[in-house]
Amino acid sequence: MQAQYAEGGGAVVVASRQRPGGRPESVGGVRVALGLVSGAVAIALCAVLVDRFVLGAEWWQVRHTVTAEPVTPQSETGPPPGPLAVSWEQTTRTHHGAVAGHDGVAYAVAQGQVVTASGHGLDVRDARTGAPRWSYRRSGWTLLGWASTRSRLVAHFQRDGDRTDRLLVAFDALSGGLLWRREGERPAAVSRATLRWPAGSDVLLTTDEPRRTLFGVSAVSGKRVWRLALPRGCRLFEGGARPSDGRESLAALALECAGGDRHSRLLAVAPATGSVRWNRPLGSPESPEVSMLDGVTLASDGTALRAFDDRGGAFAEWKGDGVCGDAMCQAVLTAGRLMIVYHPDGERRSVTRMEARRVPSGKVEWERDVPAYAALAQAGGRVFALRPRLSERLLPAGVDIVEPGGGTITTAPAPFALNTDLPGARPWLAAAGGLLYAGVPQAAPRPDGAARLVALRGGLTGAGPAELDGVPAGDWPDACSLLEKADLAAAHMAGHVAEPVRANAGTVRLPRAVSCTYKPSKGKPSKGEPKDPEGKRRNPPEPGPTGSPGSASPSSSASATPSATGPAGTAGPVGTTGPDTAVGSITVSVRWVARTDHAASRMLDALQATQAQARRRRDIRADEAYEIGPTAGMIALRVRRYVVVVEAERPAGAAARLARSIAYRLNNPS
Repeated sequence: MQAQYAEGGGAVVVASRQRPGGRPESVGGVRVALGLVSGAVAIALCAVLVDRFVLGAEWWQVRHTVTAEPVTPQSETGPPPGPLAVSWEQTTRTHHGAVAGHDGVAYAVAQGQVVTASGHGLDVRDARTGAPRWSYRRSGWTLLGWASTRSRLVAHFQRDGDRTDRLLVAFDALSGGLLWRREGERPAAVSRATLRWPAGSDVLLTTDEPRRTLFGVSAVSGKRVWRLALPRGCRLFEGGARPSDGRESLAALALECAGGDRHSRLLAVAPATGSVRWNRPLGSPESPEVSMLDGVTLASDGTALRAFDDRGGAFAEWKGDGVCGDAMCQAVLTAGRLMIVYHPDGERRSVTRMEARRVPSGKVEWERDVPAYAALAQAGGRVFALRPRLSERLLPAGVDIVEPGGGTITTAPAPFALNTDLPGARPWLAAAGGLLYAGVPQAAPRPDGAARLVALRGGLTGAGPAELDGVPAGDWPDACSLLEKADLAAAHMAGHVAEPVRANAGTVRLPRAVSCTYKPSKGKPSKGEPKDPEGKRRNPPEPGPTGSPGSASPSSSASATPSATGPAGTAGPVGTTGPDTAVGSITVSVRWVARTDHAASRMLDALQATQAQARRRRDIRADEAYEIGPTAGMIALRVRRYVVVVEAERPAGAAARLARSIAYRLNNPS
């Protein structure tokens, strides 16, 4: 650049520097700038195309199977009273997604199919055989809810790590064929217990971000068909175990309302039109749990459980802050009777009552104390109730069949174990096509756990009562006969006193003790434990291992195991020094006697699958054995048809030693 200044007028003349060929330099700069802009546009366009056609493409992130096979509808009947056998089963692993509280597994039976919904996606099977029909999963996405209406099923997915990226996907319920996809819609009040949100009459209920407006979305096209503003000052609850429920003709949603008494409300809406059927106040500002039956709506808000008819009339109320415990009260509607299980107010928490009321009069027909049923189902005029234990001292869960007219009960063992304290799937029950479907939580596979779905049919009758799965009561051994004095002496428990405990299975009372607790006698040293010269008790040295498995009593053969090592991990005599010198109580329980060895093996496997910590033990000399819990204080073993549990925390290694003795006694009956 060159500048010339005029001396007289002060004018400034600026001239551009020329490139070879007479082309100004500024023209080249413009072209460079245009090139940079074009490159930036190309990069942005490539990023958009990659995001849409690669990162967001269905072909790599979606696993979708469909079917053209017809399905046979099921009759509304369950299995007959009596023993139960497994028809088929399925295990679904727990999915821990980015959204807390939505890691459960839920089930439903409809149209001859069983739907399994979890964070992984949808899995639909033939309800009669368990054969796969169709499924849908999205990699990098979590299923947070699902809804079904008529012949359509809709899933709600959220992209992992991005709460604003939501997607509704609709399917034909029978074939799994894709109907439509819609981005951005937010389902109304998804239940964390069932993962469902209300839908009916081919319309889904959704909401906006402030949760103050309801929308009806067509399950056929995915388009909005109506809009409903919620009452002033009210909005849908953000979360809750069961903040909503619905059926084809009616949906009930819990509302969080401001002002005045700030109590929650229950809003009933017709899904087809969006019209409000009724709006009722509840007794607490907390999020209630809502459950809908065919003609009855139940709401529990921590102050009471209330039952409403289809017009919103409250025809029954059970007061108390613990009337439903930690979950919604179990209830079914059959033959015009509402049968509900609850904890009566003012009585011990352990008391559970079943009550039958006429609808809509609310008249109590009968009531009786029952076990704390984990789930209820009804079909064919019968009510099926899942009890966590057949008996307090026995291993399997139980199924009660309740006669709605008078409350008479028949009981049968379930071929699985149930631990209601496990997270994930809540216990679930349904009946159709002569089968009973049960969903129960499992701790295995560890560490995340799973839900197990079991389809049960009527089993074969045996020589014994149905309450014992056909096994004669006389086949049960006496728990107090499984250990002899020599076995107790070898474990430094020769002076322990046996306390037998008997049990009932339904109406059947077992003739012998199913559990035996050995407690130290008071004020006297254990027999066989000599005193030292100063009068103090001391433990005799532990016998060394002798003999071979199955040839000698295990009371004289104790191998060094990880549970029988010192603090430094080296094997040594147990109970000679340190805290292991204390001798506590021990309990031996005959948890089950199965019809066959295979059935007993399945029962033991079911037991260990419900435990957070279980390790296989191959040194017990039983057919199978597991060490349960963080220490070696509990050993569960199987010998042939017998499942036995030994509990002895002190001294260390006592449970394993006594389990070997029991295995020897069962293998070598006198």
